Parts: sequence; structure tokens; C-alpha cells
Amino acid sequence: MLLVPLASGHAEGTGTLVLKTDNGDHTYTVEIAKGAGEKARGLMFRRTLPKDRGMIFLYDPPQATSMWMRNTFIPLDIVFITEQGTVLRIEANTEPFSTDIINSGGETAAVLELNGGEAEKVGLKPGDRVVFPGIGTEKTLESEKSGLW
Repeated sequence: MLLVPLASGHAEGTGTLVLKTDNGDHTYTVEIAKGAGEKARGLMFRRTLPKDRGMIFLYDPPQATSMWMRNTFIPLDIVFITEQGTVLRIEANTEPFSTDIINSGGETAAVLELNGGEAEKVGLKPGDRVVFPGIGTEKTLESEKSGLW
């Protein structure tokens, strides 16, 4: 069985992601890190990130992942997302330029990077739902549409 993550909506390499929290739905345009090079680079060397933007890293099959802040100028919230499309854990306001390893704490289907403080601002917590093609129920729906199931 082959499952292919599909992006929705915007320019090539971006998609729309929704965080579903107790405070409501929060929508972001996220860049999709494709390939080993883009995943390794992430948001390195960026001096700013618009408030409604982020970057997502998809893993199929899900796996334990780790990140760091090497060459990253801005603090980030790193959100580890399960295969079911729920938040596993959040590393909030990471320290720019740190080479400390940030582990997922379990298998993840995706990692989301947002501006530091964003998770707290919208009330995001472990167990909250993340809607994005390629993870959780969106993965199942996209696979059914493409005839892969």
C-alpha cells in the first residue's frame, strides 16, 4: 500500500493546516519540507516568519524524530503530531541557535514549526487535533480519493 501526502490549496510546496483547540480553529499556511535536504534545513537562516505561517515535516511511515535550532534565528514552537493527527507534545519557545537535541517522545507522522509562543497563544496542548492532508483522518480520505485503498 502506498500512501501519498497531498498538499491543499496554495502555491506549490505549501498547504493549509488547521489546529483545533478548545479556543476554536486556527488556520496556517505551511511550507512542506520535502526531501532530506529541505527537512535538514527547515527554517534555518530565516530572520522572520509571518504570524500565520509555519513549516511541516511529514514522515511516512511514522517514526521517532528529533530537531534542533542550529542556524535558526527565531524562537519556534515545535509541535510533534501522531499518525492519528493529534498533538503528541510541544517544545515551546525553543532557543535560537541551540544545538540541543529536541526529541519527539514517540512516533510522529509530522512535525510542525510555528513562531515561538504561538502554541500558548492559541491554547494548543497535547491531544488537540491537527488537520492537514497526509496525517490522521486526512491521510485516509486522500488515500480513498486517489483509489489507493
